[in-house]
This record gives sequence, C-alpha cells and structure tokens, in this order.
Amino acid sequence: MLLERIYDEDLAQASYFIGCQAKGEAVVVDARRDIDQYLALAKANGMKITAVTETHIHADYLSGTRELAAATGADVYVSGEGGEDWQYGFDAARLHDGDAIAIGNITIQAVHTPGHTPEHLAFLITDGAFSATPGYMLTGDFVFSGDLGRPDLLDEAAGGVDTRFAGAKDLFRSLREKFLTLPDHVQVFPGHGSGSACGKALGALPSTTVGYERLNAWWGPYLAADDEQGFIDELLDGQPDAHAYFARMKRQNRLGPEVMGGRGPLPELPAEQVAADLAADRITFVDTRPHPAVHTGTVPGALNIPAGTKAASFGAWAYDPETDSRPLVLLAPDREAARQMWDHLVRVGIDAVAGFVPSLDGLPTATPKVIRPAELEAFDAAALVDVRNKTEHAAGAIPGSLQLSAGRVLWHTEQLPAEGTLVTYCQSGVRNSVAASALRRAGYDVAELDGSYAGWSAWRAAGEPA
Repeated sequence: MLLERIYDEDLAQASYFIGCQAKGEAVVVDARRDIDQYLALAKANGMKITAVTETHIHADYLSGTRELAAATGADVYVSGEGGEDWQYGFDAARLHDGDAIAIGNITIQAVHTPGHTPEHLAFLITDGAFSATPGYMLTGDFVFSGDLGRPDLLDEAAGGVDTRFAGAKDLFRSLREKFLTLPDHVQVFPGHGSGSACGKALGALPSTTVGYERLNAWWGPYLAADDEQGFIDELLDGQPDAHAYFARMKRQNRLGPEVMGGRGPLPELPAEQVAADLAADRITFVDTRPHPAVHTGTVPGALNIPAGTKAASFGAWAYDPETDSRPLVLLAPDREAARQMWDHLVRVGIDAVAGFVPSLDGLPTATPKVIRPAELEAFDAAALVDVRNKTEHAAGAIPGSLQLSAGRVLWHTEQLPAEGTLVTYCQSGVRNSVAASALRRAGYDVAELDGSYAGWSAWRAAGEPA
C-alpha cells in the first residue's frame, strides 16, 4: 500500500493519496483544486486514480474532488450522513457509516464522526495484504494532533444559531464511541496542521496515534471522567475568529465547486493595456510583493496579497469573487511566479486571473498612507482598528482600538465609521497591509501603523511618552 500526504502550507491542509501497487489503482481524499500533484503521483507510481472522496463539506478551502474526478474519470464518493440539511447538491455516490471503497486488498471504510459538522466522515484504512484489521485512520477535521475540530464554525461562518453546543455534544460521543474504541496502535492522519483556523491549538506533527492522543490530548481526562460539560466548556472557550470567506466555501462545496478544467499559462500583459483597464476600472490589480515594498509605491486601489505560504488565505480575506466580477491582474516577476500565485488563489475559489505584469513600469502609482507610532496620539483618526484575532487583542492591544480581524473586516464594514481616516494595525504589519488594501479598495481612507503592534510596543518600551 502507498499512503502519501500532500500538505498545503498555505491553508495548513492535508490531502491523502492511497494506492494499491498490485492493482495500480488509487483513491484521493480531500483533494484541493490545483490537481497536478495528484496526477504526478499517479503517473510516478504507475497508478490510475479511480476514486475521489472527502471527509466533509469544507469551510476553509474549495474542494478539488469534482476537479480531480473530471480530469481522471474517477468515481466520486461523499457523505450521505448528517440529515437532509447536510446533503451534497451534486451527483456522487453516498457513503454511510460502515460503507467502504475497495481497491485491491485495501479497504477504506467510512466512519460517521459528527461534531465538527453533522455529516463528517473519518476513514479507516485496512491494508489487507498485511492485516485483517485497520491500521490507519484519516480523521479529517475530527481529531488533529493534540486538538479537535471546532464545532462552532457553523455558527461563526455558515449562519447557524447555537449549533456549537449540539456539535460539541456530538464530538464527545464521536470520540467515545468511534475513536477511543480503536486499538492504540492505529495511526492517525488529520486533515489539518498547525496554523489552521479549523481548531484552536493544532499540533505541527503530521500524524499521531489513537493511543498517544488518548494519553496526552487535552480532552483525554474529560473523556476518562465522562465529564461532558467540562469537555464542552473547554472546547468552546477561546476559539479563534472564523474567516468570513468560510461561508462562501461552505455554500460552494455543498452545491459543488465549478470545474475549471485545464488552465493554460497566464499571459504577460502589456503595461499600456493594464493602465487603460485600470483607468476604466475593468480589473482588480494585485500587488504580490511584501508590504515594505508596497509602502514604497503601488497602483492606487491595488490589493496587497503577498506571494508565499499564506497567499490563498490573504486572497480570500481581501477579494470576494461573489461581489467583485473584475478579473485579477497580478504583479509577479515572471510567468512561473504568477502561476504559483494563481494556484494558491483557485484553492479558495478565486479563478478569474487575466494575466500578470512583471513590474510597475508604465502604470500609475501612489504611496499608501503610513504613520509612525510617535504620531499616533496626535493623529485625527476616526477609528483605530486592530485586525488581529480576538484572542490576540484580548492578550494586549493599543488602548482605544476596535478589534475586527483581517479575515472578517471586508464583510463587516458596518462596524466602521463611514467617514474619516482609519488607522489599522496587526502584530507585525503583514495582515494589516492585506486588510488596509482591501479597505482602500472599498473606498475607505486608511493609514497603516508602521510596525503595527510590535512596533508600537517597542516604541513604548523605549520609554517614549504615551
């Protein structure tokens, strides 16, 4: 048996490629939409992807299940659990508790594990060539290394009302009846790692075991003592802000993400054409440089979505394809860098990228407004906005600041004053630049606090007057 973990550092998301060497067939679980890596794995191992499936209706990224099936002809399997309100809206075989997908001697058995979501499945893997019993479990957003999937996302991002309490109870039962009944040696491969917003304290380890979690996870003592209420209180306390784009992901993943098909190379666009499109407001310009470079000058109204490990998350914070139909034009040094950026963006359903330019030459530029910590007290700000998470704000913030996280600010502008200049900050300036650029694009006058909270704290510690 071949079991490969394909990990996306951007969204801290893991998908899995399970292959049978004897039969030359493979199953992919929780695929993302840029599917080249799965196709390459199949080719390198002489396998055909015959089935694709997923653990649940995802909130943090747009599923690649349908994309991969369309490219390979694979059969599609999704959860049929959770009741009428949690059924997928596209054609696929439905898996219920105990159902299985088989390839050669390998059995991939669905285990209904509600809690994070009502329809959630985990998958028990049995390699029949070596054992008659399961040796591995793909837990999706059920059990992570050291943590559990949060049950409050349906309230925070999908319009639910107090569903977190029922979800927490379900999670307690799923642990007791579906997880802790397994042998200690069963290896656990979760759907997310450290940095994901699908839990509050995920470990960075790529895998764990049932026995290790039983002995060491924070929830172990609550299960051992059958303390359901204590478990619920601890689980729900201190969960991080849910990003607003999660609601769009939930809707699109339930209905069925659009299949993109093959994507050709992005064209390098002439500066004259881009300048004309900017003047006519026909495009959305994306500056992919780090924020210090952006602060030296960028296209007016440009979104700052820095290239790198968090490009998908930042893109989904700053741009909503459901409300902005203008295609993106990327500032990227070359075609390969532009393609990598596009790959990240399609993972969150931002598909319409018209092309790229390698520099700002020939384009209008302006310098974003930035103020130093020493200028803050005297600055006439309509509001001081902390775009960090609420847990960060509670641990220490600039006095008088309003907390509205970068992943939510574009969707909750009713909390901001309609007139005047906003001063925004995060911890170091990266998230702040993303949020500030989105607010400027939405028509707000924004000044970024240079160095953000870290810079302000250092200035205070240096003994400067408050």
